[in-house]
Amino acid sequence: MTKLLSSNSFQQLEALLASKIAPKRIVTQEAKRLAYGTDASFYRLIPKIVLQLKDLDEVIFAINSCREFGIHCTFRAAGTSLSGQALSDSVLITLTDDWRKHEVIDDGEKIVLQPGVIGADANKYLAPYQRKIGPDPASINTCKIGGIAANNASGMCCGTAQNSYKTVASMKLVFSNGTQLDTGCNQSIAAFKSANPELIQGITTLCENVSNNPELSEKIKHKYRLKNTTGYALNALVDYQDPIEVIEHLMVGSEGTLGFISEITYNTVPEHPYKASALLVLPTIESASLAVTTLSKLPVAAVELMDGRALRSVADKPGMPEFIEKLDLDATAILIESHAHDQQHLDKQCSQVMQGLETYNIIESVPFTSESATVATLWGIRKGMFPAVGAVREVGTTVIIEDVAFPVENLANGIRDLQALFDKYHYSEAIIFGHALEGNLHFVFTQGFDSQSEIDRYGLFMDDVADLVAVKYQGSLKAEHGTGRNMAPYVELEWGKEGYALMQQIKALFDPEGLFNPGVIINDNPHSHIENLKPMPAADSIVDRCIECGFCEPVCPSRTLTLSPRQRIVLYRELQRRRGSGEDTQASELEDIFNYQGIDTCAATGLCADRCPVGINTGDLIKQLRTEKYQKYTSIAKWTAEHFATTSKLAKTGLSINQTASKLIGENTVGKMTNGLRKITKQATPIWLKEYPQANNYDLASHASTHASSEKKVVYMPSCASRNMGQQNNAHDQRPLTEVTLSLLEKAGFEVIIPADLNEQCCGMPYDSKGMNSLAKSKANQLEAVLWQASNEGEYPVLMDTSPCAKRSIENFTKPIEILEPAGFAEAYLLEHLSITPLDEPVMLHVTCSSRRMGLESTMMALANACTSKVIVPEHIQCCGWAGDKGFTTPELNEAAVHSLKEQVPSDCTRGFSNSKTCEIGLSHHSGVPYQSILYLLDEVSVAR
Repeated sequence: MTKLLSSNSFQQLEALLASKIAPKRIVTQEAKRLAYGTDASFYRLIPKIVLQLKDLDEVIFAINSCREFGIHCTFRAAGTSLSGQALSDSVLITLTDDWRKHEVIDDGEKIVLQPGVIGADANKYLAPYQRKIGPDPASINTCKIGGIAANNASGMCCGTAQNSYKTVASMKLVFSNGTQLDTGCNQSIAAFKSANPELIQGITTLCENVSNNPELSEKIKHKYRLKNTTGYALNALVDYQDPIEVIEHLMVGSEGTLGFISEITYNTVPEHPYKASALLVLPTIESASLAVTTLSKLPVAAVELMDGRALRSVADKPGMPEFIEKLDLDATAILIESHAHDQQHLDKQCSQVMQGLETYNIIESVPFTSESATVATLWGIRKGMFPAVGAVREVGTTVIIEDVAFPVENLANGIRDLQALFDKYHYSEAIIFGHALEGNLHFVFTQGFDSQSEIDRYGLFMDDVADLVAVKYQGSLKAEHGTGRNMAPYVELEWGKEGYALMQQIKALFDPEGLFNPGVIINDNPHSHIENLKPMPAADSIVDRCIECGFCEPVCPSRTLTLSPRQRIVLYRELQRRRGSGEDTQASELEDIFNYQGIDTCAATGLCADRCPVGINTGDLIKQLRTEKYQKYTSIAKWTAEHFATTSKLAKTGLSINQTASKLIGENTVGKMTNGLRKITKQATPIWLKEYPQANNYDLASHASTHASSEKKVVYMPSCASRNMGQQNNAHDQRPLTEVTLSLLEKAGFEVIIPADLNEQCCGMPYDSKGMNSLAKSKANQLEAVLWQASNEGEYPVLMDTSPCAKRSIENFTKPIEILEPAGFAEAYLLEHLSITPLDEPVMLHVTCSSRRMGLESTMMALANACTSKVIVPEHIQCCGWAGDKGFTTPELNEAAVHSLKEQVPSDCTRGFSNSKTCEIGLSHHSGVPYQSILYLLDEVSVAR
């Protein structure tokens, strides 16, 4: 239908939408539509309009507007869906960060969640109550509640007993006619029934028809003894008679085709504090499957099965047990986890499990353990399998992960038959793993779609898979990933004509005009699963492994401003495709857009690499592209690198002039003049902020050697930022950081060594962020040589007073020098020599992206908690977006990254702390309270022990 509509219809729709929705949240620019329209599946549809809606009124207005013009719309949460259910060639409705509200009720027994809440955040809110939500998908750190419920996502421990269908308490819903329903409110229910009699009667009739059809009823009950997300939740017609309860449960797993979930209340489940894991290897699939049947009767929370090919795919990964690489392809592993409320019960359960398996031939094992590093390694085996296939795939191919369920008694035969199909269709890299207690298997393989023969191979393979799973073994073609477009052509094969007809009637009852998400679940096109396939052209070796899963997005500081890492890669791939195909005009237009959206507004922090299943640092690509973009400035940069002391002096002079001018003519006047010049130069000059610091005129060298005879020695390497910048005018403590650091080191009794030629030293970060690799390397090498000498060839630790400099030095130095930033140094060397009297006041704490990447989040938290009674770490801010000098030149990145900061500052909080001088400028500006180094806090509360 969408393709038959004229562009004029969309223009009229856009005009109507703009009457109530801010135009900046109505996206029609081609490049952004492409980027925002991409999800984790291997399909590609480009929406005509992307909406970013901030509240329920806007959602209802958008639905009504689309209905007025007969235009389809699709709801998108995080876009981690694998089966093509979050795509649109019409109107794509996404949600802003305003949809993250939650409420824990009944002492943690329930939690109310808006659809924009990330799954892991929901569990964080419940952690103090030792509760969690039931669903535990592998994407829980990224996927959102709206998607979890709409797809009935489950996971490793969830099974069929704790998914959204089983744990939903109530929902707030919006339907295609714009009406609303709160299933937990009697008044809302009465109003809804009155306004929608046809829907209520239709649901009642469907329930009666199923009840009067014993064969169909029994089939439905059988299908849901397994994990099953193929089609609509027909079990709702068997499990419930009240039409409202049926509607509520039909919405679970409906993939946005029946309505919009604006809020869901979950009954939570216990989060047991005591856990243990074991890895057992058996000689064959058959013996492992029999062991799974035995385990299903024992006290286990999760049982993950991995076939021999899967184990081989991770055998060479760091930390893997040595025996894995020696196993043959018949060997099969089972990874077991048991949970309990206390250690005594956990020990008893683990013994009971192993006794139950004592008759099995276990050829290799890692016994039950609760030791965190070993447990992380064991689950790293399982979690590393999907990316292991993705990392070695040929350029231009995509990774496909399918998701089926067999009756457990047929698990071994099902696996053998799947392996035979892999051989038949030459998927030699394919692996199998899954949630064995439910017979739920994932199989992963690589597939190219760049030729008709490859498309045909995939189509024939899926035909055989569907016949094997749905017909031969009466299993589920989609156990937990949702039907989407991928399995829509096979829904009738699995459910039969009667079951499929029921689903068609459900769709017609809820959405008679076919407004919501066409082509998903119900699709009369038998080839829909092999159409609209996503191109994956070679772009750059740094990002070619990207599978566009979107796991990177929550931690990206530019995601609400321009693009996330996934979206940058999507646009860069398209840019390279156009260049390669000779579409020069289109490529140049896209290149102009990408310059700002992709290159200029990327913080290049590398946080995305920590979330990426295959470890891609999109920032590395951006730095590479900046090498080309900033090449014309190389001579200037080279001069600054060679005359760094002079450059620093000029910067310090600028800060002094700013302070003098602000005092003489006022901050407002200075701000208007400076920012007016920025406007005239089209943002070529830096922005002015009142939080800019004074110059640091403290004479470090003359104060540094107070304990010359001390056995405790430290090399203090202040960053160029802290050497030049003092404090902002309203800071609690007006001393420069260099003076505060010396104060702490003196209390702790350290002899302080200052490196030679200090003012010429730089870690290279300013050059690295612009892709000037040779200059960055040169400065890092120069600094390493100086610190090697100052530390007596690595004998003494080196304190760098800002975390970005420490991180870059650690990564680039080749000599064994111990480099620490403030929190790490305090933990390792200061606290044992200090007595602390904590403050009784709340303080804000920002953990910088460099600290996060160094694994220091808990260290910073522990230090702050030792110094004061209440520490607030604001939610959803992983990186402040200052990004070296981006805060000066691209301040909108900093603003977007910390847009939620100010509202999270308590009214009685007057200051914040971090460990990066430049970051503290932006944090102070956007929070309304001054931020300083965490060393100020430690110095304030400590005395020599």
